[in-house]
Amino acid sequence: MRRISRITVAGAATASLALALSACGGTSTEASSDSKGGDKGLAIAYDVGGKGDQSFNDAAYAGLEQAKKEFGYSTADVEPTEGETDADKEQRLVSLAKQGYNPVVGVGYAYAAAVKGAAEKFPDTTFGIVDDSTVESKNVADLVFSEEEASYLAGVAAAKSTKTDTVGFVGGVDIPLIHKFQAGFEQGVKDTDPKVKVLSQYLTQTAEEGGFSSPDKGKSAAEGQIEKKADVVYAAAGLSGQGVIEAAAANKVWAIGVDSDQYKQEALAKYKDSILTSAMKDVAKAVYNLAKSVEDGKPETGIVRGDLKTGEVSLSNSNPKFADDTELQDAIKTAKEKIISGEIKVKSS
Repeated sequence: MRRISRITVAGAATASLALALSACGGTSTEASSDSKGGDKGLAIAYDVGGKGDQSFNDAAYAGLEQAKKEFGYSTADVEPTEGETDADKEQRLVSLAKQGYNPVVGVGYAYAAAVKGAAEKFPDTTFGIVDDSTVESKNVADLVFSEEEASYLAGVAAAKSTKTDTVGFVGGVDIPLIHKFQAGFEQGVKDTDPKVKVLSQYLTQTAEEGGFSSPDKGKSAAEGQIEKKADVVYAAAGLSGQGVIEAAAANKVWAIGVDSDQYKQEALAKYKDSILTSAMKDVAKAVYNLAKSVEDGKPETGIVRGDLKTGEVSLSNSNPKFADDTELQDAIKTAKEKIISGEIKVKSS
């Protein structure tokens, strides 16, 4: 059952607070009050790239939509603004909490300071942060994933699929989180076929430079790797990954998607035959599970990790050419079993 205090707080939300929220990035979706008398539930604040990135943020939105449908309550999802500060992010989360939303989730490691600050101000609200494990608070859930494990499997797929013995990795921003994707991918390639060369590069040093939000940068990087004979390119670059996929399709080589099953993404439909697979992490499930835990009166807190064993990281099988390749599927299955058993230790840096 949802807590009475939450209903009371939600009912007290005012028009001025709604305006404050709008000023802090804008709400792209907010349901009207329902039969619960204005009870409000899950709210998410997007990372760089915002809604429509066909990747990380859209996965969080899918979790919000599932919670909204199942629990029948009001939800909100809020866009970031260009050049915003930690204080701006914190104000966005505070505004959502003031209006009675619970839980409130910051989508992305960049929300760490903001979540910490907002959680201190609203100890009765549950906060979540995706892709960061540094916020230690009794009312915060750190929703993290073993991305390196899915990336290892992507490396196996790349090594088994290349005909030029050269594959590529494009990282959005040169940070520890994306190093996990690179490390797992490179290890998976080398363990599968040591003679395969991996070309790796990052688009920017900081997110502010557009590493996660610039398809043109992704396209240019992929084209450079393809010129060097890479015929499978894996991108961990958010919205920038669309450019990598576009370049792969134009040059008739394979792309490997990330976070969501990009083969199924409507915006990428014209390129889908070039998307071999995607190294997925189930941000949707993590966000939904946090909402459900609050709904059930037993909010998740602390580090909540998804990995191959829990099924929250995986490779997608949507492309029939990938799914029907028996030799490739056998290699991936074997690697997956060895990772889960601990026989293979996947590097995260």
